[in-house]
Amino acid sequence: MRHVIALDVGGTGMKAALVGADGTLLHEARRPTGRARGADAVVASVLDFAADLRAHGQARLGRPAEAAGLAVPGIVDAERGIAVYAANLGWRDVPLRDLLAERLGGVPVALGHDVRTGGLAEGRIGAGRGTDRFLFVPLGTGIAGAIGIDGAIEAGAHGCAGEIGHVVVRPGGPECGCGRRGCLETLASASAVSRAWAAASGDPGADAADCAKAVESGDPAALRVWQDAVDALADGLVTALTLLDPRTLIIGGGLAEAGETLFTPLRAAVEERVTFQRLPDIVPAALGDTAGCLGAGLLAWDLLATEVTA
Repeated sequence: MRHVIALDVGGTGMKAALVGADGTLLHEARRPTGRARGADAVVASVLDFAADLRAHGQARLGRPAEAAGLAVPGIVDAERGIAVYAANLGWRDVPLRDLLAERLGGVPVALGHDVRTGGLAEGRIGAGRGTDRFLFVPLGTGIAGAIGIDGAIEAGAHGCAGEIGHVVVRPGGPECGCGRRGCLETLASASAVSRAWAAASGDPGADAADCAKAVESGDPAALRVWQDAVDALADGLVTALTLLDPRTLIIGGGLAEAGETLFTPLRAAVEERVTFQRLPDIVPAALGDTAGCLGAGLLAWDLLATEVTA
């Protein structure tokens, strides 16, 4: 059976699949990234994982994978196939596409940014299916974005499009890892809510999920922390929709797991802020933590289709 290899590399774990031509997941597997062992060891783990997937496909599906798609965090040069920089993995200028192609016997390999790759999957087969313009915003450790246009993701002139987490929404606010203050992700990411709720509750182990539960029970301190995050998020999102005019706004990541505890006040806050802008549909992501892996499979099939028509 025809298939491709899909790999999504995260800071702590790797998700992988063999994906059929119709998008069917023919085999799924997960492994730890093992970043504590160093950058070179992580690269070796990725290559070993891919090789094992290739062997599995050969044994169980009767033929090797025709291509591979790889989604990684950080700064990615997709055209040259280089993982330019990933702070949480210690990578700098790793030629992942060539390394993986060599390990897999010369099959074509597509390399993509994890959030944009996840956005590709959400746009084509997830919450944005059938939508010509969408913005995918996962709220996790940080906040990023993927701009969807007619079934493709806009990477920008330098591969940095969609970085909504670094829009300043509170000038002079908390310091961000990017060097500025008051960036959206310092105020409205899952980790930002965790920090704020840990301080407000006096429990250093409390996190965003605990805050959401306290909100649902009506805790006044939790409601203040939650509303501060929602207000900051709404400010950032209105800036984005003013620039991009998406038809659908897809919210994913850990914070979105709070469901209507997040979406009800967020929709209201965005609606309060729009003037001439058209209000998009604001919906939860549909694919969860499999979006990056599914998107990597789409990248691989797209690459094969491009080679056929070239």
